[in-house]
Amino acid sequence: MLDIKKTNILLAMAGAAVLMAGTPVLAQDATAPAAAEATAAAPADAAATTAPAAEAAPAAEEPAAESHGKLTPAKMFMEADIVVQVVMIGLLLASVFSWVILLIKLFEFGALNRKTDQFLESFRQTRTIADMRRVATSEEFEGNPLADMAAAATDEVELSRQAGLSVTGDHRDGALGRAQAAVNAVQAGLGKRLSGGQQFLASTGSTAPFIGLFGTVYGIMNSFIGIANTNTTNLAVVAPGIAEALLATGIGLFAAIPAVIFYNYFNTRIASYGTRSDGFNAELMNAVSRNLDKGA
Repeated sequence: MLDIKKTNILLAMAGAAVLMAGTPVLAQDATAPAAAEATAAAPADAAATTAPAAEAAPAAEEPAAESHGKLTPAKMFMEADIVVQVVMIGLLLASVFSWVILLIKLFEFGALNRKTDQFLESFRQTRTIADMRRVATSEEFEGNPLADMAAAATDEVELSRQAGLSVTGDHRDGALGRAQAAVNAVQAGLGKRLSGGQQFLASTGSTAPFIGLFGTVYGIMNSFIGIANTNTTNLAVVAPGIAEALLATGIGLFAAIPAVIFYNYFNTRIASYGTRSDGFNAELMNAVSRNLDKGA
């Protein structure tokens, strides 16, 4: 009987021990699925949280630069402001006119020097005032400045004779004075005759850089206004507008530099021909004086 009681007590103690050992295991098994679910939900929540941030990130960035492609002078001209385009067109036309004037005056001076050489050769073969007048008024030398000077001097002597005035002896100096005045009047207009187009070249050379600079200032002003409106300092955005503005200054220099060179070159040619006309003036008056002394 005592053994049965002892056996029951031992069984009760063993059952209590089993219950105590199984309780944590069951608790651990019950909490494991919840932990797994929490672990799986955590990345989803993190992804959901970072997605709006990733979407909002581009909004905080600066505006992307527009693609302008390769910039060329033609493209810059087409995309420039209308005021800058007008400046560029005006400067290009001025440059074209400068080159046209260059070609015209080169042909003009070439023909002028050839005709002058031919006239001087014929003039120096004359022996009387009548011969000089015939050569100077011939159609072959019509319009030549030196021929006009010779025609003026001989015409004045002929007019004095037709008026019954003596052109020899004591009246020789008076006739020479009138002839010299007629020659000086023709020679005074020589510079004006040869300087055609010079004023345009001078104006283009002196004003074209400033006109181009005006176009540049206006274009850069518009570029800075664009910077303020777009709220960006990205060089790729503002560079094309600035390049278009600077093109105006480039065209201004392109028009001005040749114009200045042509102006100086033709001024030298005009001065050279003026010196030649001064020498012929002296030669002409000597020939007239000599023929008056001979009574020819």
